[in-house]
Amino acid sequence: MELLQNYIDGEWRASNEWQAVDVVNPATQQCMARVPYGGATARDVDEAVAAASKVSAAWAEVPVMQRVQPLYRLKALLEEHLEELAETITNECGKTRAESIGELQRAIENVETACATPVLMQSEFSENITRGIDEFVIRQPVGICACIAPFNFPGMIPFWFLPYAIACGNTFLIKPSEKVPLTMQKVMGLIDRIGLPAGVVNLVHGGKETVDALLEHPQIKAISFVGSTRVARYIYAKAAQHGKRVQAQGGAKNPVVVLPDADLETTSRIVVDSVYGCAGQRCLAASNILLVGDRQGQVKDALYEAAKSRKTGYGWADGVEMGPVISPGSKARIEQLIEQGTHEGAKVLLDGRGAAIEGFETGNFIKPTVLTDVPLDGELIRTEIFGPVMSLINLSTIEDAVTFINRNAYGNMACLFTSSGASARKFRSEANAGNIGINIGVAAPMAQFPFSGWNDSFFGDLHGQGRHAIEFFTQTKVVVERWPKEWSRKF
Repeated sequence: MELLQNYIDGEWRASNEWQAVDVVNPATQQCMARVPYGGATARDVDEAVAAASKVSAAWAEVPVMQRVQPLYRLKALLEEHLEELAETITNECGKTRAESIGELQRAIENVETACATPVLMQSEFSENITRGIDEFVIRQPVGICACIAPFNFPGMIPFWFLPYAIACGNTFLIKPSEKVPLTMQKVMGLIDRIGLPAGVVNLVHGGKETVDALLEHPQIKAISFVGSTRVARYIYAKAAQHGKRVQAQGGAKNPVVVLPDADLETTSRIVVDSVYGCAGQRCLAASNILLVGDRQGQVKDALYEAAKSRKTGYGWADGVEMGPVISPGSKARIEQLIEQGTHEGAKVLLDGRGAAIEGFETGNFIKPTVLTDVPLDGELIRTEIFGPVMSLINLSTIEDAVTFINRNAYGNMACLFTSSGASARKFRSEANAGNIGINIGVAAPMAQFPFSGWNDSFFGDLHGQGRHAIEFFTQTKVVVERWPKEWSRKF
């Protein structure tokens, strides 16, 4: 099986690295491709940077209205190839068909929002700040930018960054996760058709050696990353050490609070979707479910029934609501954490370990798992499981819930289910998280809003998507200008 190629300077090129790792379908363990993985990929980065550098100045000079025209064509191609791309996501990432299509729709929304860059890049102008002097701000491209993408959203997350970067006049490098490189491989085939100058967008494969080459390369000015907190810290520190601006999205341990006045049927359905969507492998997956007040038993029973009925299997099959986790190693880690939780005192209400799906017995499947009586000082409370595990925690008041949330090292999302406007207002004001949901299980911002994150869930200042992306991919220049009449040339 041949190695996947890089896309550099408008053409497909073989990597300088001959070593490779397999790209494996997590539902079948079938090898779908092999991706370069080794030290020589650093030379691939050099080649991609050289291509991006060659066209960088010329692309920055293209009027912004012209720079966004290829994005309109990209939107149409993404919509035209939606099913094909979605099936690729399912086969390399494990998601259900609906989840894969939903992910691509989010990618398309970001392309649409980036098409508004001619307006979003506009800045301030003040005439006569003092007599005869004007002052204004202009936004200019940063230069060469790079994205290091995770495995869990191979089609969406690169689009938090790519369309904004190129619309703002930058050139761009993408390094997809070596676990799921096929989606971006196909997307680059579409980008090859939209009329961008060669070198504006490039793709390089690899692992840590590729990442370090991107972080250290003196011509790369900005790094965008999404992944675990441990790696986000490394990316942020190393990129900043080399003088780059950085946005590094980390992990999460997202709490959901259910008050006794919440609608039981709707709440249980939405919470279960939040916990088990994408097999729990998303940074906005609910994990700790905080049951407040005197209906804890009813809510627990409703969540149990909803979780138990969820159908697990190969994501492209009809009726499947949850697919496998990404790898055997991830499955083993999740099952080990469940076991550790039981040793610490948690009780297994619904056990998804040892799942066997007919026809897919070798897949990395874990069925929905529900734990109760989880100790507040236990490992499951503070560790991002990144799998289909729900931990139920009983608390007395909303104040207790907010205190619990604000002790969390992470701060990606916090959600509240209630029929009380006063409780909702208190929660959204006091809960320390960058994305807040009220009667929403996954508080995923639309493309025109930043994908926020606080504490150990984000390192940097400006997030992906929307105006934050425009600000991240441009640098401001303040101009103070005076033109006395006697200095002005007359024609």
